[in-house]
Amino acid sequence: MSMRVTFLGTSGAVPTTQRNPTSLYCQREGDAFLFDCGEGTQRQMMRFGTGFSVDHIFVTHTHGDHVLGIPGLVQTMDFNERDAALAIHCPPGEKPLVERLINATGARPSFPVRVHEVSAGDVALRREEYEVRAFEVEHRTTAVGYALVEDDRKGRFDRERAEELGVPVGPKFSELHEGNAVELDDGTVISPDQVVGDPRPGRRFVFTGDSRPVDATVEAAEQADLLVHDATFAEDRRDRAGQTGHSTAKQAGEVAQRAGAKRLALTHVSSRYANDVKMHRTEAREAFDGEVLIPDDGDTVEIPYPDGE
Repeated sequence: MSMRVTFLGTSGAVPTTQRNPTSLYCQREGDAFLFDCGEGTQRQMMRFGTGFSVDHIFVTHTHGDHVLGIPGLVQTMDFNERDAALAIHCPPGEKPLVERLINATGARPSFPVRVHEVSAGDVALRREEYEVRAFEVEHRTTAVGYALVEDDRKGRFDRERAEELGVPVGPKFSELHEGNAVELDDGTVISPDQVVGDPRPGRRFVFTGDSRPVDATVEAAEQADLLVHDATFAEDRRDRAGQTGHSTAKQAGEVAQRAGAKRLALTHVSSRYANDVKMHRTEAREAFDGEVLIPDDGDTVEIPYPDGE
């Protein structure tokens, strides 16, 4: 089952000719989401071929570089005769502002748009095999991060062992894999733990939005397959990062290392660094043993299962 993210906007507050304001598209099989929606997001979606079929937008905070793409995107969806509902999730107290953005042109969309406030610790979205959780971050305004966390998967079914125990090929295999004991013709009862391995972990994708390095991110990103972390500055602007509620690339690396994350993507890169992100990469690698990515707009990252299957 595929999971991938496409970086639609990787700039800090000020866009550059190469980097758009913040937005990230995530697709998990047939479900598609946006995490933040900076100005120009709809054009980036067209440019990089994601399409507009998103059902949920997860807003980390309401600074302009994270939300000013909402009015245009909603209007384009309306022009495309969308009828499916759109849910927008935002931090506590920000619902009125998001609703004003939706209605910025003075015309309400013809499809339902529902705004939900979520606090740190809330499950913003629950689906059969995964959920999107909000977690605490620290910025200059009310903000949350989001973690898409899959449920554990079934353990591997040991067909060879099942046949050795006399289980006939057929429906009883499925019963055992579903966690139900089966009875053989001779009365022998075979339990699932005899032929099914331990549950296998699902995937975890974590998006901080703008944030200082905080313990809550370490907890949310424990063993994350991909952590997308604020890295607005390099260490030459460490003081500025603290003053403005951002992180340096090294601090992001330290968070990823403490969390045991597998991969770290650095985003929200300040325009002062333009196309030269060598310091970011070097400093993050000094702190983090895993893979460090500094994605450009349009880059897509596949998120495989931890066991590769």
